[in-house]
Amino acid sequence: MPKTHVSKSIDIQASPEKIFSTLNDFNHWKPWSPWQICEPEASLKIADDAKSYQWEGRRIGSGNMRITNEQPHASVDYDLTFLKPWKSTAKVRFTLEPAGDNSKVTWIMDSSLPFFMFWMKKSMEAFIGMDFDRGLNMLKEYVEDGAIKSKLEFVGKGRYPGCQYVGIKRTCSVPEVGSAMTKDFERLKNYGEEHHDNIASEPFSIYHKWDPVKQSVSYTAGLPLKSVPSPAPDGMVKGAIPETATYTVRHIGPYLHLGNAWSTLIAMQRAKEFKPKKGIHPFETYVSMPGKVPETELITDIHFAINS
Repeated sequence: MPKTHVSKSIDIQASPEKIFSTLNDFNHWKPWSPWQICEPEASLKIADDAKSYQWEGRRIGSGNMRITNEQPHASVDYDLTFLKPWKSTAKVRFTLEPAGDNSKVTWIMDSSLPFFMFWMKKSMEAFIGMDFDRGLNMLKEYVEDGAIKSKLEFVGKGRYPGCQYVGIKRTCSVPEVGSAMTKDFERLKNYGEEHHDNIASEPFSIYHKWDPVKQSVSYTAGLPLKSVPSPAPDGMVKGAIPETATYTVRHIGPYLHLGNAWSTLIAMQRAKEFKPKKGIHPFETYVSMPGKVPETELITDIHFAINS
């Protein structure tokens, strides 16, 4: 059986005691769970002592988890059992270490894949690692602020009217995406201010390829125009997104949490809640932009092209 190992850490501005009381009580898990946010309507049953729980959903599958050992303010161990989409078990552990005024929280999982899925080992570790990162970011907010700055609205099926655009196409590492996009959209903003009468709609990003194993991403940051210049401005490309039926999930909150909406749509696609249309890469449109509204009120619509 192919063994898998995932370990992710984050610093939280709180005492180990406070974080421990969150991790050893499953009543506190739902707000920051990277899976529950993908399917809020999923069934969740927490034991009376809050030391175990069961879940069942269309997107997140089914299973159960129970606490097997606790070292007060230092660690919590769990047995995790997946029943759907396939049966497997895992050992999960949280460790807590003082780090100055903060606490270092590490989330660890050791498991194995069914023998016929050996070829997915690296991909599974990468995807679970991304889930852990999403969860730890929300755990940090939950412990520090008492609330999660990430909300999803299931807009559902609709139509994107299509557009023609100029943009900046780039391939970079996943950790570089934030800084790279900031530079790209600053340049597009400057172009848009010079040609404001030609702007057709809100800016967007098309994600051509996202490789969690190699930690690389290829995207185009674009600005829809009423009329595209020929040739394209220096360093830019021109293109078009065709009119298409879409399934849309709206994210409200900081870009840090955009992965919640993307993971939800991927889970919905996997659960066959819609049929993706080939040839049109998924994209996100920015209904509001940084500097115009507070970070917690940023609205981003993530669109998957579908067969209507």
